[in-house]
Amino acid sequence: MAHSTFKGGIHPHKRKRFTREKPIQEYYPRGELVYPMVQHIGGPAVPVVKAGERVLKGQVIARADGYISVPVHASVSGTVKAVEPRMTVSGNAVMSIVVDNDNQYERAPLEQMKPWQDLEPGERIMKIQKAGIVGMGGAGFPTHVKLAVKNPKKIRTVIVNCSECEPYLTSDYRRMVENPEWLVMGLKMILSLFERAVGIFAIEDSKRDAITSLQLASGKENRMEVKVLETKYPQGSERMLIYACTGKEINSSMLPADAGCIVHNVDTVCAIYQALAFGKPLTERVVTVTGKALVNPCNFNVPIGTSFSELIDAAGGFSKEPKKFVSGGPMMGISLFDLNVPVVKTSSALLCMSKDDVAGSVPGSCIRCGSCVEACPEQLLPAKLADLAEHFQEDTFRELYGMECLECGSCSFVCPARRHLTQSIRAMRRSLLVKGKR
Repeated sequence: MAHSTFKGGIHPHKRKRFTREKPIQEYYPRGELVYPMVQHIGGPAVPVVKAGERVLKGQVIARADGYISVPVHASVSGTVKAVEPRMTVSGNAVMSIVVDNDNQYERAPLEQMKPWQDLEPGERIMKIQKAGIVGMGGAGFPTHVKLAVKNPKKIRTVIVNCSECEPYLTSDYRRMVENPEWLVMGLKMILSLFERAVGIFAIEDSKRDAITSLQLASGKENRMEVKVLETKYPQGSERMLIYACTGKEINSSMLPADAGCIVHNVDTVCAIYQALAFGKPLTERVVTVTGKALVNPCNFNVPIGTSFSELIDAAGGFSKEPKKFVSGGPMMGISLFDLNVPVVKTSSALLCMSKDDVAGSVPGSCIRCGSCVEACPEQLLPAKLADLAEHFQEDTFRELYGMECLECGSCSFVCPARRHLTQSIRAMRRSLLVKGKR
C-alpha cells in the first residue's frame, strides 16, 4: 500500500537500532545546571533571581520579555551560583543562570488548577505560555503564539509530527510507545481551541509499534486519526508534513496557519498535556544519547540545564575514540566543539560519532548529474544556488528561489562530488536574512 509523502527526499540509513528498544530512563544531574536566557525564537527571558538565592524545582527563574517570549523554570532545587554569559550549542556565549544542584529536587508548589475543560481558550493559552513551552523539535517557536491564531475557525488540521525522520533519533518514538495517552490528551486539549479542526498523528510506516500504540490510545476519539506516511527524509519538515497530510503547499513567506494547519512536535504536545492537566512547567525533555562511539546508547529524560558532558558518562562513556559530536541529528544538527554546554528545550539528541565523513571528504567539481535536483524536496536547483552563493550573486539567488531552501542537507548527502551545497546555500540565506532585518 502506497503511503502519503512528498516529492524528492532521500533514504539515509536510519541507524535507530542503537536506542530504538531502550526505554526512557530518568537522569538526575550531578553538577551545576546552566539555563540560557535564549532557548526559543523571540525575546530572551529576563533573570528574576540573583547569585546566592535558593531556588526550587519548577520555580520561575527568568520571566518572559514580551508576548513572543516564555519564562525559564529551574529543573532542580539548589542555589544560584551566578548570572553570567555561558557557552551554548550555538557556539555563542549567552546570558545564563547557573544553579548549584543540591540533589534534593525540592519542588515549588504547583499552582492550583481548575480542570482544563473549565478554562476559557485564552486562559489555556496563557497557561501554556506560563509553563514556558516552545516547539521542542526545531527552532523553538513559542507554542502559545502558534496557538493564538486570529481566526480559530480557519484552522482545519492539527498535525502532531511523529515522523522523527532524522537518523539515530528515537526520543519521539519512545514517547509514542511508552506514553501514547499523553499525546492523545495533549492533542485533545489543542483541538478544544479549534472547533472545526481534526487531529492527525503523522507517523512514518517504519514505526509499527508506535503506530499501534497511537491507534489503540486514540481509537475512541472521533476527531483524531493516525496517518501513516512513507519513511523518507525530510518527512518531518513542516512544509513536507503539511503537503503529505493535506496536499496543501506553503512557502517561506507563509505560516502553516495560512493553509489552515498547525504542527506540533511530540514532546511539545506532551508538555501541553502536563501543563494543562497538572500545572507542570517545562523543566525536562527526552534526549537520545547515541552513536557508535558510546558503550551504552540510551534515551534519557533530562532536566533542562544539564551538561551534555554528564550524559556521556550516563551512557557508559566511550567505547572508542569519538571523532565528532552533534547536537541533534546528523542531517540538520549542530556540530559541537565542547561538551560543556547545557541541554535546552530544543535539544533532541547528542550524537557521538566514531568517524567524521564530512571532514574526511574533499569536494570535487560538479559533474552535472542532477542528483541534487531529484533529492531536493522543494524542487530547487541546489548546485546552481551554491554556485551563486559562492560568487555572492544575491539577486539571481533570490530569483531562483534560494530563500525557499529548507537547509535539510539532502543535496549534500547525494552529491557524488561531495560538494558542500547546503552549507553554501545556508550562508547566503542567512546573510540575506540579516540584511533584510536591517
